[in-house]
Amino acid sequence: MSSTTPTLANVLYEKRGAIAYVTINRPKVLNALNTPTWKDLRTAFEAARDDAAVRGLILTGAGEKAFIAGADISELAHASAIDAERSSRYGQEVLDLVENLGKPVIAAINGFALGGGCETAMACTIRIAVEHAKFGQPEVKLGLLPGGGGTQRLPRLIGKGRALQLILSGETISAQEAYRIGLVNEVVPAADLIARAEAILKMIASNAPIAVKQSLEAVNKGMDTSQSEGFVLEASYFGLCAGTEDKKEGTSAFLEKRAPQFLGR
Repeated sequence: MSSTTPTLANVLYEKRGAIAYVTINRPKVLNALNTPTWKDLRTAFEAARDDAAVRGLILTGAGEKAFIAGADISELAHASAIDAERSSRYGQEVLDLVENLGKPVIAAINGFALGGGCETAMACTIRIAVEHAKFGQPEVKLGLLPGGGGTQRLPRLIGKGRALQLILSGETISAQEAYRIGLVNEVVPAADLIARAEAILKMIASNAPIAVKQSLEAVNKGMDTSQSEGFVLEASYFGLCAGTEDKKEGTSAFLEKRAPQFLGR
């Protein structure tokens, strides 16, 4: 597996221990997403996916104002219908990669998460926001609709009615409201944001790697099917995990009242 650290123009990629840190680094434009930034994000997440040493990721934005304030409007303003559809599909592909990475990705939302920023956060496994973060899908105010998966992920996360209210109104909501409706998992003081994300990833990393990966896959695939079909998926993954060395180690450790030593096999 690759362990190369990619060199990127608009995204910072750093590894510390088993965690990869991906930071969108365009603070002067509130980390807005343009085509080169989408490409850098794809490269960063592919590098993390292919690096066996990386057990989890933290995605955040540079500076204190924004996670991602949305799409780069100066680029979008000149896009033709064909260009816009192509860029929408590309963004969807990148966020599908994030969602189905096989490793937990925590969005550490340090400010504005609007438009493509809210969509990027929704593709992550867990969302933690600072108290001053703001969320919204304001695309209708630009004569558009969410094009990075927002019309699909938002109703799955918070329900159809609430999602349509946000999408159709273009309203911006507070971190506290985002927490109330289930858009974010936790709201924390800014000083605690990265430490809390690290703590969650370390908790996840203490568990059996194959079981973590299969749990992610079971939930993600199950969301796209019926509950009865999801049960069949779940049983299949349960059986796969039961055949691993980690299952033998986990059950033995429990019975012997000791900490398990998982090897991902």
